[in-house]
Amino acid sequence: DLLYNTEKRKIMRKGAFSKKMLSVLLAGSMVVGSASVLSGCGTKKKNGVVKLDVYSQLANTQGMQTGWGADVLKEKFNVELNIIPDADGVYQTRAQKGDLGDIVIWGSDSKDYVDAVKNNLLLDWNEDDLLTDCGPYIKKHMSDALKKNSGLTKTITDGERDTTYGLGHSIATSSKDHDAFFYTWDTRWDLYKKMGYPKVKNLDEFKNMLIKMHEICPKDDNGNPTYAVSLWSDWDDGMVMYVKSTVTAYYGYDEMGIGLYDPQTGKFHDALEDNGPYLQMLKFYNDLYRAGLVDPDSMTQTYDQMSAKVKSGGVLFSIFNYSGSLGFNTDAHLKAGKYMYCMKPDEAKPIVYGMNTQGGDRVTTIGAKTEYPDLCMEIINYFATPEGRMVYQYGPKGETWNYDKDGNTYFTELGKKTHADGKTKMEKHKGSFQDGSIQAAFSTWANDAENPDSNGETYNSDNWKSNVQTPEYKIQQDWVNKTGCKNLNEYMEKGGNYVVAPATSYSASAKDDELKTTWAQVTTSIKENSWKAIYAKTDAEYNKCVQKMKKDTAAYGYDKCLKWCENEAATRRSLEKALTN
Repeated sequence: DLLYNTEKRKIMRKGAFSKKMLSVLLAGSMVVGSASVLSGCGTKKKNGVVKLDVYSQLANTQGMQTGWGADVLKEKFNVELNIIPDADGVYQTRAQKGDLGDIVIWGSDSKDYVDAVKNNLLLDWNEDDLLTDCGPYIKKHMSDALKKNSGLTKTITDGERDTTYGLGHSIATSSKDHDAFFYTWDTRWDLYKKMGYPKVKNLDEFKNMLIKMHEICPKDDNGNPTYAVSLWSDWDDGMVMYVKSTVTAYYGYDEMGIGLYDPQTGKFHDALEDNGPYLQMLKFYNDLYRAGLVDPDSMTQTYDQMSAKVKSGGVLFSIFNYSGSLGFNTDAHLKAGKYMYCMKPDEAKPIVYGMNTQGGDRVTTIGAKTEYPDLCMEIINYFATPEGRMVYQYGPKGETWNYDKDGNTYFTELGKKTHADGKTKMEKHKGSFQDGSIQAAFSTWANDAENPDSNGETYNSDNWKSNVQTPEYKIQQDWVNKTGCKNLNEYMEKGGNYVVAPATSYSASAKDDELKTTWAQVTTSIKENSWKAIYAKTDAEYNKCVQKMKKDTAAYGYDKCLKWCENEAATRRSLEKALTN
């Protein structure tokens, strides 16, 4: 029993039987070949495989990890992962039991995370030298991120303790650069070409361009109506996600609570500010709707339903690459001379995020009740290694990607197919690449962080030497010829019209119970009335929706929410200023 020997060795190494470790040893020695009698999170099966519960607030699916991802975890750790996504009441139910799971991944380091820290629901990563013995790569290479987490604990507990409980997401190897652009203004370039490459300066001209594109291309690949945009509501939080994201893509303001923060000045623009950025973009989408250019299913459909429309050519424009070019640009479309790529208005200043060695606010932790702390830490540590980071994103090494003799990263023939289309079947594993993608939503190194196993390349395949080459299709070459740029990042950098949001240790402050209740009422009103405003058929109806939103939120306590946001903006600004001092 490999797991038993591993656990026994670790316990002997420590020289002391902690309560958790003793239970693991007993489980290994007494119940080999029988059902586990452990009362903790993880359970051991008859074949010695350990099933770990992963409660992930970022997961999109529920149940056992399958496909190639399951095979990798089984081979390396003799483990199976049971994914538990977040939903209404899930955190509260698990917290009341005092058992969040074995591995716990947070959507942010505020709200529920703060509650978990205060109520000792997470495991101390330094207990019994856990990090030293089972997370050596993390300890050696991610010290800033570990310090950030212990500092956050100190803040949450008012200085009572500075325990390290986890690791933030998208950790950088250097703070001198920024991430890749993903507010990319993806637009049907082939239709733009047919229009004669008109000059597009601002939002009004962009809207007129979309109207003309729709006239050229009123039907998708399947004969269904096309729309300028197809939105989805299941990612809405404090505001309508797509509306506030358009502000971020146009003005470079970053979402903050019920408004948007300007990292250039520190000014906070609340959602209901008269003629403010959020209401400006809300009117932009209402204008598109009244021109017949917003998918009428937008308010009720899911992200997956929207994605299917992008893939069939039913969408002409997307703020993001992941809901635009990455879905549309299949070989079939490119061969047919159809292409979706960046074409932003001249005045648009999309935000791009500074890279941060401290990591972001999505924290990977271990539940306090786990019976397998070593195993949990080893898995998290693996995904922090260069190989694990690559496997997480691109699949098994040697099957979908590898390094050449000079250390340059490349996709195999299978990898080229899986990267272009996640539904590609895997050759040595059950199901498609997408089926096997690891659903726990681990996030360690930033996509644009340097990969030390490579020849100076990053984890971002867009910039691998093997992928930066002469465009394969004429329509791609047309974009290169017209813009004078090899790729998206060069296009954005060349114009210089973008905003870098400095990376700091900022984390949102906790809200008290009263504010949480008020916040829920206010944000629900903002979202519901914003959608109604998008679907308004006249200016009068639109104005009525906006006025109702202002009146209702004021009654709920909008001013209290606004004050909290303004305090947050001041905190963030002070941290940004400290970077230049």
